[in-house]
Amino acid sequence: MSVQQLESWDAARLAAWCNPLLADVEAALSRWVGIDGPPPLGDAMRYAVLDGGKRLRPLLVLAASEAVGGEPQAALRAACSTELIHAYSLVHDDLPCMDNDVLRRGKPTVHVKFGEADALLAGDALQALAFELLTPGDGSVADAVQARLCRLLALAAGSHGMAGGQAIDLASVGLALTEPQLRRMHQLKTGALLQASVEMGASCAEGVSAAAMKALREYGAALGLAFQVVDDILDVVADSATLGKTAGKDAENDKPTYVSLLGLDGARARAQALLSDALAALERSTLPDTAALRALAHMVVDRDR
Repeated sequence: MSVQQLESWDAARLAAWCNPLLADVEAALSRWVGIDGPPPLGDAMRYAVLDGGKRLRPLLVLAASEAVGGEPQAALRAACSTELIHAYSLVHDDLPCMDNDVLRRGKPTVHVKFGEADALLAGDALQALAFELLTPGDGSVADAVQARLCRLLALAAGSHGMAGGQAIDLASVGLALTEPQLRRMHQLKTGALLQASVEMGASCAEGVSAAAMKALREYGAALGLAFQVVDDILDVVADSATLGKTAGKDAENDKPTYVSLLGLDGARARAQALLSDALAALERSTLPDTAALRALAHMVVDRDR
C-alpha cells in the first residue's frame, strides 16, 4: 500500500473501520464489567466504563494487532484491559484528594454519583479486572502472550508509568517546569498507557521483528505525548460541553501545561511535530498495512474533544 493510499483515509473510512470494532469492545465490556459485583460496587464500575469515552486505547490495541496479524481474542481482551486501566485512573484522578472534578464524559463523576468510598473501590476493582481479562483460564490466550500483556500493562500503569506521572503532576502545581520536565510528566501520566496499547496489540502476534516492534514503540511514544499536548490545547480553547469534562481546570489549578510553557501556537506546532514523528515511525516499521494506525494518529491531533 502506497503512502498516498495510507493518507487517503477520510472520516467516513475511519468510521467504517472503527465502528464494528467499537461495537465489539462495547459488547465485551458490557459482558465483563461489574456483572456480579455487589451493589453499589458493580453499578459504579459499569457507570465508570460504559456509554462514554473515545476508546482510543482499545482502538490502538486493535489497530496494532491488525498490522502484525495478531490473534483476535487476545487483542480484544487486551483492548478492554487498557480501557479498564484508563477508566480506573479517571475515577481516582477525579476524587477530591486528587483533581476534585465533578464532570467526566459529560456526566457527574463517579464519586459525585456514588460517594468517595465506592468510587475508590470501583477504581480498585477495575484495575484488578483488567489483569483478570488478560489471564483467561480457558486456553483462549497462550500463556506466553498473557505474560507479555500483563507485564506491558503493569509497567504502563505503575510508578514508572501512569501513577508516577500523576504523582509528578500533583507535586508540580504552581511550579514552572522546563520542557523536559513537562515532557517526562506527560510521557508517564498519559503517554505510557497509549504507548503500551500499541505494544500490547503488537504482542498479540508471534514473530514480529525487533525492528518493527521498536518502530511501533516509537510511534506509540510520539502519539502518547501528542495526545497530551492536544489535551492541554483543548483545555484552553474548548468548552466543558464539548470536552465532556470541566474546561479551564489546568489554568484554574495553576498546573504546568504545554500551552503555559510554549503558548497556544507553540503547543499546536509541537503537536504537529509529534504527529510527523509518529507517522515517520510507522514508515520505519515496514509493516505492509499501517493505515489504521496512521488514521488514528491524525484523529488524535485533529480532534476537538
